[in-house]
Amino acid sequence: MELYQGSLDVKAIFARWLDEEAQSNYGAYIPFVGTIRAEDDIDALSFDIYEPVLQKWFDGWQEKATALGAVVKMAHSIGDVPVHTSSYVSAVFSPKRRVALELIDIFVEDFKANAPIWKYDVKQGKRIYAADRSTPMSGAGLLS
Repeated sequence: MELYQGSLDVKAIFARWLDEEAQSNYGAYIPFVGTIRAEDDIDALSFDIYEPVLQKWFDGWQEKATALGAVVKMAHSIGDVPVHTSSYVSAVFSPKRRVALELIDIFVEDFKANAPIWKYDVKQGKRIYAADRSTPMSGAGLLS
């Protein structure tokens, strides 16, 4: 799991991940890129992350992937990310394409539903909690 301030350098991250796994003999590599859309007059989105809980969540996914002979990688932004740039990338490396295709889908969906990341709209320099685009975390109490 990798965290960065601001927009992600998608090409550099994917290139490094490919280099890291070049000798791993995986037959499938499925990347996913999340890009900030220009909607609701926002200039950017801004993100707060509770890193210890995110790391625990990600470690659980690494265990699931390892059991399938795969590897999951992920990077996310902290702070402001302007429209038309990326705040989230992930990838699955797997011996078989079906495992990679299925795993990336459930990984990204679970990330959206359960990762401890709070999203804000940035409009005219002001940060506004994006409640309508945030997913409450199950069992989060006051954080939901």
